[in-house]
Amino acid sequence: MKFCAQCRQQNLDDANFCHQCGEDLNAEQGGSSVSSTPAPTTWSGTDHDRWRDFIGPNADRYLEQFKKFGSPQSPRFALTWNWPAFLFISFLWFLYRKMYLYAAVYAIGPMVSTYLTGDMTSGMVWSVVAGATANYVYYWHCREHIAAIKQQAWADHSKQHLAMKEAGGVQPYVVWVGVVFYALFFLTMFKMIQEGGLDADKVPPKAKPAIMTSA
Repeated sequence: MKFCAQCRQQNLDDANFCHQCGEDLNAEQGGSSVSSTPAPTTWSGTDHDRWRDFIGPNADRYLEQFKKFGSPQSPRFALTWNWPAFLFISFLWFLYRKMYLYAAVYAIGPMVSTYLTGDMTSGMVWSVVAGATANYVYYWHCREHIAAIKQQAWADHSKQHLAMKEAGGVQPYVVWVGVVFYALFFLTMFKMIQEGGLDADKVPPKAKPAIMTSA
């Protein structure tokens, strides 16, 4: 059996890449048996570059957050906070980071919750959940896609880096979609407040009580 030096996963003797993390097993063998010493809990320089390529903008900030989830070999959930996923429309942040399934969930979920409960504040609950879990969800999104790309045979490493950037990164147009959403929201709120003021002006004054006079 071949042991992966990156994640310590056992692989078949004829395997070229680790089926767990996609690491090149032939490069790690080096003509000698791999030590049973546990792998370090930090990314190698090459892996660090792959993650940076995949994440794109704000890669350093996200990599710092990802360290809170433990080692790459045995990650675990830890409570972190993602302000963009909370402050902005949550499904737009997931769409911005190319997590289409979660974008659909956070687009439909708040509407269904509001419809079933009749409570407009249920959307805030979804925003809080998104803020608390977005970093961990994004970590697994990156991890799975990077491993899938690494499993492919790459004769040219520059093409692998290019594939990382194309599969990951962000969709800048979503920022403008968010601007339009917020503009429509504030216009709607302004109109509602304005109409509420006009309605108050139209309320007729209370009639003064008649004064009874003695004959």
